[in-house]
Amino acid sequence: MSQTPQMFTGPGSQPADEDGAELSYMPMPSEMMTFSAQHLPEKEDIEGLDQGIAALDGVLSALERYNKDAPAEIVDLSDLSAENLELINQVLGEGEVSVVAGTTVQAQEAVLAGVWRVRVTDNSGSLLRDLIEVAAFSATVKKAAFVGASDQIDIPAEFAPNVFNAPPLLPEINEHIPKAVAGALPHVINLSLLPHTPEDLECLNDLLGRGDITILSRGYGNCRITSTQTKNVWWVQFYNSQDAMILNSIEITAMPEVAIAAPEDISDSAERLREILEVYR
Repeated sequence: MSQTPQMFTGPGSQPADEDGAELSYMPMPSEMMTFSAQHLPEKEDIEGLDQGIAALDGVLSALERYNKDAPAEIVDLSDLSAENLELINQVLGEGEVSVVAGTTVQAQEAVLAGVWRVRVTDNSGSLLRDLIEVAAFSATVKKAAFVGASDQIDIPAEFAPNVFNAPPLLPEINEHIPKAVAGALPHVINLSLLPHTPEDLECLNDLLGRGDITILSRGYGNCRITSTQTKNVWWVQFYNSQDAMILNSIEITAMPEVAIAAPEDISDSAERLREILEVYR
């Protein structure tokens, strides 16, 4: 006789409450800014698109002098025509990481690691800035990540019923928040390996708060990274091909490593873009 497989992590891993209440996980965001996969135009198709080529040359120069300790370099696309923008979109393609920051900032990593296509709008959706950033991660998004966030969790004196294992995690999180500086190793709390109730997760979610940044990374499977309203604290969650959560963790770090382009990949991006542009010389 076949048996239903037992789930140990993620939705369905814990029994439902007697009153039928269930912990509701946020759905995977579906309105990320995306671009078509890289489809390079022929040389004869770019005649007159000098501004687009010049912008890509600027990206190449920024990649060639990339320094992980230097600020992000920006190539502004705001004044380019639709035809020049289309050329840039074709050359950049769509990479592994997509980001939404509230309702006004969207970022898409190109197929060239370390190259970010960023659009900034006002609350009505009108475009304010259209740019490319060359950096390990988008500086525009990073700047917006923890605006107005709390420096520490305010630990309550009492907790709701069935909250058992969240309380000892709160001082641990507070202890590591000040240590989350650039270059420091992240502190990871793997909730999938810890016993917890749905109320424990609700408690952590409520006390940390939900931030405005959502990052989707397809580089290591399907990974969703969500900022909290507590400085340098992130939810990092991995999903399988059926969109079921297989790993749930809290990371205390300036930026989770899964979202960051490695220096060697950025160096490869410079070489690849150089080869692409040589075709159009």
